[in-house]
Amino acid sequence: MPELFTQSSFFPFVVGLFGLGTCYFIWGGQGLFGYPKSDANVEKTVGLWGVWMGGFMQFITGVWLFTGLTWFPVFTKAAPVYMAALAFTAYGVHWFVMGHRRYVHSSAAPDAWMSIAYAWLSIIGVISFFAAGDVPVAIVFILLALIYLSELVGRFSNAPAFLKLQNVWQLLNGIWLMYLTFAFTLNFANGMHFWV
Repeated sequence: MPELFTQSSFFPFVVGLFGLGTCYFIWGGQGLFGYPKSDANVEKTVGLWGVWMGGFMQFITGVWLFTGLTWFPVFTKAAPVYMAALAFTAYGVHWFVMGHRRYVHSSAAPDAWMSIAYAWLSIIGVISFFAAGDVPVAIVFILLALIYLSELVGRFSNAPAFLKLQNVWQLLNGIWLMYLTFAFTLNFANGMHFWV
């Protein structure tokens, strides 16, 4: 029986990678360097970037991947693709909450508890991508784990130094995510051979 849907090698990873990378430049850069100086308007703008770049672009990527793995099976049913779908969807919803929280200027204290779950999800990603031999993507999850572990300690112990460290990891992950966006795009679209 012929397959109804043909396999596609054009995974939408770059949409989520670019969205999160942009979000980490904005959140990590502003948090680390204090520019622009925080006020009500800056908080709203940073929140909007969180909702749309960190949230929407990742969420749509996750839903797209799950749909391509299940309802319209066009993507390879490999474990890392499933993990990517889970991560993009979960982190996307996470950024909807984070961005909205910042936009309405509500408390970040409950994020201490959230950081436990997202550190755990990040560790699962490290294991999944290392097991699949995908070191470049495993690096993303190592940095994500460091982001959430820094936030966990920073929020529970009320230690600003750990929240500043979280900004460092966000900015470093932003740089790494931009490299992956560059490499994935040129590898898929132009047949180049960057390390991904």
